[in-house]
Amino acid sequence: MIKQRYSGLAVALCAILAGLIVGSIVMLAFGYSPVQNYINLFDGAFGDIYSIGETLRNATPLMLTGLGFSIASKAGFFNIGGSGQYLVAWFGSIVFALQFKELPGWLLIIGAIVVGSLLGGIWSWIAGVLRAYCGTSEVITTIMLNYIALYFVNFAVKNWLAAKGADSSANIVQKASLRTPWLEKLTNNSTFNWGFVIALILIILTWLYMTKTKSGFEIQAVGLNPQASKYAGINAKKTIMIAMLLSGVLAGLAGSVDGLGNYQNISVSNSLPNIGFDGMAVALLANEHPIGIIFAAILFSGLQVGGLSISVYSTTPTEIVDIVIASIIFFVGIRYLFERLITPLLAQRGVKN
Repeated sequence: MIKQRYSGLAVALCAILAGLIVGSIVMLAFGYSPVQNYINLFDGAFGDIYSIGETLRNATPLMLTGLGFSIASKAGFFNIGGSGQYLVAWFGSIVFALQFKELPGWLLIIGAIVVGSLLGGIWSWIAGVLRAYCGTSEVITTIMLNYIALYFVNFAVKNWLAAKGADSSANIVQKASLRTPWLEKLTNNSTFNWGFVIALILIILTWLYMTKTKSGFEIQAVGLNPQASKYAGINAKKTIMIAMLLSGVLAGLAGSVDGLGNYQNISVSNSLPNIGFDGMAVALLANEHPIGIIFAAILFSGLQVGGLSISVYSTTPTEIVDIVIASIIFFVGIRYLFERLITPLLAQRGVKN
């Protein structure tokens, strides 16, 4: 177990280093300075309290979508519907906040988050039911549900929420927002909000659920060996649906806190939000460990937020950061190669299994 933990951390660090090296090579090939660009990137992500606030705010949905993907993955399923689940939850939270704005602030926020999260869970649960009872690939159904969510939300925003000729809903009332003057003042008027705290709490609760409860054990057992878990008396169909439901709830929570804490409304989208796919990359980099997801999300968020500074302080295009992120994901994907290199080193140092 100790060896696996060290190996997972080493693989992640190697993937990050390899991704940065690939980015450096590309920059050098086109005549840009990798050292200066990485300094600008770090400064844009962590250089002052405002940048830190923006980075942590941007990391919040990454943490939650990554956590949701990891639960489905531990059950043996590839839930790539995080973007659709995020989107329907965002829509549901904004609708609730707009329709029930006379409620007290605390109740309005809780209600909006619960409604949004449940919508995300139901959206994912549909794929779980189809997998459990029809044997349908969750990859296909979640892809289809992503686009159903996109086109439905666009239709609903344009025809039900937006004013005539507009493409976005009205803004939610201040008491429904996860932003507070105290946090804004603390982070020099950044968009940092209570969503980050909510994400941290959910990560702890998810870790406890997966490691300390019977249901969490059953999810992992089904993922490791469906046939053996069936003979052990575990209801595989029920477990599949629970895993997919929880996965969608967490991705939905990401949409809720982003809608209430960052956007404050919802607009027509030209394409699916990338957050669901980015969350998958975060989970893979963290080897699907809840605590690792925190650091992986902050890293990806730092690259995304800090990457905007590259083009501000130099002529380097921001797309170079996408190359770095893609390279990191690529090297995580070939983790077997790193494990083959790292395992003998850990054995030489006497690290136990």
